Amino acid sequence: MTTASINIAADQVMPTATKPSRGALRGAAVEGLVPAGGQRKIRLLVFTSLYPNAAQPRHGVFVEERLRHLVDSGRIAATVVAPVPWFPFRSPMFGGYSTFAAVPESEERYGIRILHPRYPVIPKLGMNIAPFLMYRALLPVLRKLRTARTDFDLIDAHYFYPDGVAAARLGAALGRPVVVTARGTDVTWIPRYGRCRRQIQRAAESAAAIVTVSQALKDTLATLGVNPGKMTVLRNGVDLERFGPRDRTAIRARLGLQGPVWLTVGNLIELKGVDIAIEALAQVPDNTLLIAGAGPEEHKLRRLVERLGLVARVRFLGEVPQAELCSYYNAADALVLASSREGMPNVVLEAMACGTPVVATPVGGVPELITAPEAGELMRERSPKALVRAWTMLQTRKPDRVATRQFAERLGWHSVIEAQCALYARVLSARAAGARMGSAS
Repeated sequence: MTTASINIAADQVMPTATKPSRGALRGAAVEGLVPAGGQRKIRLLVFTSLYPNAAQPRHGVFVEERLRHLVDSGRIAATVVAPVPWFPFRSPMFGGYSTFAAVPESEERYGIRILHPRYPVIPKLGMNIAPFLMYRALLPVLRKLRTARTDFDLIDAHYFYPDGVAAARLGAALGRPVVVTARGTDVTWIPRYGRCRRQIQRAAESAAAIVTVSQALKDTLATLGVNPGKMTVLRNGVDLERFGPRDRTAIRARLGLQGPVWLTVGNLIELKGVDIAIEALAQVPDNTLLIAGAGPEEHKLRRLVERLGLVARVRFLGEVPQAELCSYYNAADALVLASSREGMPNVVLEAMACGTPVVATPVGGVPELITAPEAGELMRERSPKALVRAWTMLQTRKPDRVATRQFAERLGWHSVIEAQCALYARVLSARAAGARMGSAS
């Protein structure tokens, strides 16, 4: 097994953060850096705006899940810097921006300290300069982290734009290597804008390593000119203890469910295709649709349900806490995902871990997950007709839920975490070797 513990010179320069209080910075100091084996843990600064917080508990939960398992491995110590746009007002009249004001300056989740410094944004106008604004606001924060004894060995950035671009500049300014993880629309959509694309390309060139959560995203980055040799595919994993088979009969009775049940899980935004699931439901008279999630499309989707006469067969569940999702996966006969774009969707992994097959569009990393009959069925196209056809084919096969669970058991976190720790170790070893060569010359 490759060990990810590594000895690093104590005199390496460290970074700093707008602006958590001095107390919050002290509270972020990483403790327990020397595990029982005697080798120091790798110290990560996780840098991403995609991270759950008290006001947005499911925001970027996929980043938190990976980090939680890294820390649980005993080889990683982490501080999270999850910047949020500065906005002064909490009134609902300001829509989604008011949520930013409710995010605390610091908090702790699963024993990991998270800082939420603010950075300026220019709504609808500042896309091209967002990485620069983030960098300028966060540079003093990271420098203060050093004075608060929260040193770190590398910056682990998630989402290429603006986060990864800002992280690349921060790493250069602070003398720390940067690993950037591409997760989806950051490389499939944002590069359509020329200035953003060029900034992503420069950040990719300067990064010490790049992680993609699917082969499809790696291929997309390669078309942007990114060196394939610098990229590593590390898919998301699934917590096989949190998500697993439960008493399905009891759950369905408690929820008052009868007949076939479809489930959608995710933000209610256009690209998730919940409207396609609703329109397909109109063609399948015996089914019920459960919609877990919230978002700007909710009112439009409710009107569609009313127009199609489906009120009795569609339930809007709102945001469902992570701890409660397992019950809904178990109650469902299929998870439906009609997205137009995806990275490596956690909901597919979670559903299969509960024994629930998936009907989904073949986008992003989805075809890399649905590779066996027991995993589910891919739609031929993104349409209600294709969804109904895929559901009919799934019903014809009726995959055994035990077999679906067994298929998912190979998709746990262990191998992912081993590979991720080994990647960090290689990055730091290469940097140390470069420093020795530089001093020798």
